[in-house]
Amino acid sequence: MTGYALRVELEPTGLDADLNELEKAMQQSARRFACNVMRPLGQQLDQMTPAQVIAADSPLWQMFEEFAGLGLNLADLQALPAADRARLMSLVFEELGHGDGGLAVVLGAAMIPGIVLDLVDRQDLMQRYIDRPLGCWGITEPDHGSDMLDSSGHVRHPGVGHGRLNCNAKIQGERIVINGQKSAWVSNGPIAQTCILFCGFDDGSGRDQRCVVLVPLDSAGVSRGAPLDKMGQRALPQGELYFDNVSLPLDHLVAGPEDYARVEQGVLAEANALMGVIWTGVARAAYELAYTYAHQRKQGGVPIIVHQNVRYRLFHMFTRVEASRALARRAVLFNQLAPRPALQGSIAAKITATQTAFDVASQAIQLFGGNGVTREYPVEKLLRDARASMIEDGCNEMLAIKGGTLISRI
Repeated sequence: MTGYALRVELEPTGLDADLNELEKAMQQSARRFACNVMRPLGQQLDQMTPAQVIAADSPLWQMFEEFAGLGLNLADLQALPAADRARLMSLVFEELGHGDGGLAVVLGAAMIPGIVLDLVDRQDLMQRYIDRPLGCWGITEPDHGSDMLDSSGHVRHPGVGHGRLNCNAKIQGERIVINGQKSAWVSNGPIAQTCILFCGFDDGSGRDQRCVVLVPLDSAGVSRGAPLDKMGQRALPQGELYFDNVSLPLDHLVAGPEDYARVEQGVLAEANALMGVIWTGVARAAYELAYTYAHQRKQGGVPIIVHQNVRYRLFHMFTRVEASRALARRAVLFNQLAPRPALQGSIAAKITATQTAFDVASQAIQLFGGNGVTREYPVEKLLRDARASMIEDGCNEMLAIKGGTLISRI
């Protein structure tokens, strides 16, 4: 057909033009792992009950063993120059998201305690628990979901406080003692070895104060709820954490009230930016599935790619993925290099990528037609997974209000 000689074949990640040899090698390794391990595993776990997903004989545990073989541990990543670390994290986590969004969140959430400990320069605790790499972020509460990401009060109604938190810690002599619970949405909660716990700080004054504590989850007084049964991201174990007079050495207090806001903003900036690259990968998976199907499926006597409207829709899906990738990578790089992370940039990346993943997956289902809503084809799972992403790590509406406040002079 006229003009086809001018077509340029792009790599799966589109307009990448400046990757060095190390980045290409790590990207290819992550891509093989995502395609050969994560995607089939995610589809298998999607059909299992939450209890089966975390059982001792679950295939989930195989993923951790194989991921360790990639050499992508947090300590090695943190040893890289900031710009190199940002580029590599973006490349790798897009590939992991392309494999399976829920499992990519499993791997990302596992790193959150280490990210926080690095942020507050607590290498002593990192080394003490280096043999427990499977972490979780204990922040969301039954009565305080997105509130827990808003200690600054950007989102709350003027003049109204959040009320007493569901989980609180107080110092007793040389120990810090924790009581309360975190909600069922703690990613990796049912399986994690350590928890970086964001909770209230009770010094007897009655003031709304918060702190961050590293909690080994085999500590006396820690218990867990049943894993949550969800519509999407069923490969991601989520569940409550309960704390009944959990007593830890005082050095496990990694951030007190005076440093809480900085740590909250720092980890949210990291987590939201990481969500940006993960869900860009999910959007890319939906686009690629639709692209392939459009060349195979025939209607009107020809493959549907021949129809103009199909090409039109595919092009807009391609555009959305490229725009999401560009913003997510830009946010990750800026925040790794800046003296202080710009949370509004990470929020923009998270909202854009998660909405893009949902919209592109929905378009993919439309191109698949009736086949798209059946479990015989993978696109309906992508839609279910993406729907959950617009709520986790702060629902998009709350984050947009917070981001809007951060860019305002009020």
